[in-house]
Amino acid sequence: MKKLFISIIAVFAAVAASAQNTQDAAAQAAATLTASEDVPQKVEKPKYWNSTITTSINFGQTFLSQWAAGGYNNVSISGNLDATANYAKGKITGMNHLQLDYGQMYSADKPIFQKTKDRIYFESKWGYASQIKNLAYSGSFDFKTQFGKNFAYNTPKSDGQSEPTAEDWLNARNLKSGFFSPAYVNLGVGVLWTPAPWFSLNFSPLTGGAVFVILEELRYTYGMDLKPDSPYAEEIRHHQEEGIVTSDETEQWARKQAYEAGAYDDFKLARMELGAQLKLDAAWVINDTFSFNTQVNVFYNYLKPKVEPRINWDNKITWKLLKFFGLTFTTNLIYDPFVMVRDTDGDGKGDYKGVQFREYFEFGFVYTLNRQH
Repeated sequence: MKKLFISIIAVFAAVAASAQNTQDAAAQAAATLTASEDVPQKVEKPKYWNSTITTSINFGQTFLSQWAAGGYNNVSISGNLDATANYAKGKITGMNHLQLDYGQMYSADKPIFQKTKDRIYFESKWGYASQIKNLAYSGSFDFKTQFGKNFAYNTPKSDGQSEPTAEDWLNARNLKSGFFSPAYVNLGVGVLWTPAPWFSLNFSPLTGGAVFVILEELRYTYGMDLKPDSPYAEEIRHHQEEGIVTSDETEQWARKQAYEAGAYDDFKLARMELGAQLKLDAAWVINDTFSFNTQVNVFYNYLKPKVEPRINWDNKITWKLLKFFGLTFTTNLIYDPFVMVRDTDGDGKGDYKGVQFREYFEFGFVYTLNRQH
């Protein structure tokens, strides 16, 4: 009986010890759970910016040997940077775009390096959503110029016995443009309509702008006005008072007289503008390898109501063939009623207004970086 009693006591002691261990484990688990609830959960920081950078380096080369059809050996290199930084938070949106282009070419027919392209373009558009769907109040800014001087190359005079040297070619060239010659700056307020992610239309009925030309010899070409103290400006005032010809005809005549006389300093550095600007942007991404972007920009100057609007139309097609290589086709069209195309050919038609156009077709290395922050 005594042994049985001892066995029963031992069983109860074991059960009690097991229950105590279970209770301690449960208490520890509860404490751990409670402690974990006190630890703040990591919250991912909101990302309002979406930025992309695309860079490309393109090469071209032509070699001819006893080629009956003719031609010249040449080599070219160019670089491009296309960057965007877009913002979206609540009712506020922002779109920023930077384009940098530069290229050089060396050809056997001209023993000098020639620029193939040169462009600096930046634009920024910000919007605040209105109560109308897809419509926002907007502010916009854009700036355009180039890195360095650009020339038109005329064939140098030759003595008939030797080919023109590099110095001959440099002396025969004509300056066409340069850094801040011209430079266009516009700042406007209006409305932004974005009916689809790939399309936007920005209308700024109040746009202040300026055109700068720091190189004096180019101020006539890009439509700068004469300074008030210029003797040619005095001639304009005299003609207006006498009623000899209309003011527009007199102004054109006086500006050309000053230019042909070499009085480049008689022209103003800048021309201020006030008008309306309409900017259309569209971007189609067909797939991971093919995309198309186009922009049309029209500016009408209130201060020159009889002058036609200034029009810029840019297009870019990108076709990615391999991981880091692709084809790029770019066109730029400009119509500026203030810009005079020089009569450098001597064909007698004189300086004239016209549509400016250029296109590039390139193959090379392409790299794109995308980041959200």
